[in-house]
Amino acid sequence: MPDNDPSAHPAPVLDTGDIVRVRSVEEILATLDPSGTLDSLPLMPEALKYAGQELRVYKSAHKTCDTINGRGTTRRMDRAVHLTGARCDGSAHDGCQAGCMLFWKEEWLERVDGTPVRETPEGAIPLPLEVVQAGTRAGADEESGETIFRCQATELVRATTYLPVHDTRQYVNDVRTGNVPLRKSAQGLLISVFNNYQKISRRLPSRLRIRDGSFYPFYRGTGTPPLPRPDPLDLKPGELVEVKDKAEIMPTLGPNNRNRGLWFDAEMLPYAGRRGRVLARIEKIINESTGRMLKLKDCVVIEDITCAGQFNRYCPRSDYIYWREAWLRRVDDPSADEAPGM
Repeated sequence: MPDNDPSAHPAPVLDTGDIVRVRSVEEILATLDPSGTLDSLPLMPEALKYAGQELRVYKSAHKTCDTINGRGTTRRMDRAVHLTGARCDGSAHDGCQAGCMLFWKEEWLERVDGTPVRETPEGAIPLPLEVVQAGTRAGADEESGETIFRCQATELVRATTYLPVHDTRQYVNDVRTGNVPLRKSAQGLLISVFNNYQKISRRLPSRLRIRDGSFYPFYRGTGTPPLPRPDPLDLKPGELVEVKDKAEIMPTLGPNNRNRGLWFDAEMLPYAGRRGRVLARIEKIINESTGRMLKLKDCVVIEDITCAGQFNRYCPRSDYIYWREAWLRRVDDPSADEAPGM
């Protein structure tokens, strides 16, 4: 069906806050095609540990940001949600630490009364689990022999369709499912429209540009590469930190808003001054564009600080945000002064 045909993209049936049960492993495997996918979305072996559990819908995944083709692009996904607390632990992908929110097709879920969220063909034969496990690898690089991984993030473009800014159904679904309040959805639309104009304006005479076509929110690193490496904080999980303010962070970034290759994203700006505990040090993640494992240094994630998507049409993906220690400061921890047992 054509992409602009509403019947080609059924409206979400699950809302934020709904309680669902993950179907059994056998039932889920029976929904898959011979390549281990449903609508080109791979089933992650890491998801199967949730089989039989009752979980709350975190957000409807009717759309998602495109982290493969570039900033500002959004993709439409049909019949999928994110579930609270259900992140990939990387156990089937050589310990990838990205901690992505898993995508759950409605066919993989049932309501608490046992009714499938979406009916599946009766009598379907479950795909052997070995096929799903083997599907985590897409092969190896011919020259280096390096493993090329396959996961929901690397296959996201194949499992989705392009979603233009002017498609109003996404904003209706945002509000109707409880993903985003009406006011925030309207703000996200305005930001997207403005940034689309900024992109177009770069081909126009300078008098028609705003801030030379820069995207909102306007920020640019003021540091001169090669950027100096500050003394390491050697942060450990559980330590209390504070995100520095914008004026302190900009000198740590080059004009491309990167610090030694790691991009400081616009979604990080609203967290300036926010405090939180270090959740983990991140040392390796799968590159979503290439499938190769990336090795990281001087990088941490913070509890309860994830991408809110406010500058990307409120993408519900809620990825962890990667922080250089140069963008953080260690702060006194009041709980550390409490006597044991008190």
